[in-house]
Amino acid sequence: MLEFFRDIKQDLQVVEKELNTVVCTQNTLLTETSTHLLKAGGKRLRPALILFSAKFYNYDLEKVLPLAVAMELIHMSSLVHDDVVDASMTRRGIPTVKAKWGNSISIHIGSYFFAKSLNLLARYEKIPLISKVLSDTSVKMCEGEIQQISASFNVKQNLRDYLYRIKRKTALLIAASAQLGSVACGAPRSIYLPLRRYGHGIGMAFQITDDILDMVSEQSQLGKPVGSDLRQGIITLPVICAMARSEQRERLKILVHKVDKSEEEVQECVSIIKGCGAIEHSFGIALNYIKKAKDELKHLPDIPTRLTLSLAADFIGVRKF
Repeated sequence: MLEFFRDIKQDLQVVEKELNTVVCTQNTLLTETSTHLLKAGGKRLRPALILFSAKFYNYDLEKVLPLAVAMELIHMSSLVHDDVVDASMTRRGIPTVKAKWGNSISIHIGSYFFAKSLNLLARYEKIPLISKVLSDTSVKMCEGEIQQISASFNVKQNLRDYLYRIKRKTALLIAASAQLGSVACGAPRSIYLPLRRYGHGIGMAFQITDDILDMVSEQSQLGKPVGSDLRQGIITLPVICAMARSEQRERLKILVHKVDKSEEEVQECVSIIKGCGAIEHSFGIALNYIKKAKDELKHLPDIPTRLTLSLAADFIGVRKF
């Protein structure tokens, strides 16, 4: 568990227990695959943000528990589907559902998790903002994924294309998590809108940092092969920066555009990207989003949770996994 989660440690344990309860069924295969996903771990950032958000207004775990569980189920659903699309065999250092049970089971498990989240969200029918935010977010997440697939190996992408994509793929669900815990507890706009903007900022920084780590981290820390995005043709921020600033940009474009890259070619790409300052430039953009996120906290009540969210934002900028 991350250090800054210590204030909600017990409540996060309740969320984890509820996650296990929700996905267990009498169907052995369904329970086995679902439990495998949960045991793979994860940061549980989204349910944690639900809980932290609720701390700003009449905190009540019972009011936000179904929402926290639903948010993690939506996230995990997207990961299972991603692993099928990306043909990923490991995640967080262990075999994916795809690797162990194949594509068909993976697709249905992902859909099952999403359907389970809808069951939980139905409990908030008297708070229409929750269903509106999450339905809009789910649609836009799919749009982001489709855009990523359709733009594979396309070296003509620019910064605007990239930011549009990661906002939909990653940032919107994190923004919703930071917003909706307070909404479920009855918070006014003066509280839930700064929280949403905070979530958007850390969500953008989270994905940018993820894309940087794909270039510079160790496989043992990352839990998947380094350079995976390059192999899959996903054009990330470090690549876009390098194609704009490297003296070897034309060579890089040829390599990035190539569908079947050798390991040597992947490493050549990484070397070019690292050598032109693209990693540092990308990191600077991530830090700018973190700063914007922390600035939003100034609009919130001065309670201990505000400092915790500031520390969470800082962690996103320095994390190694």
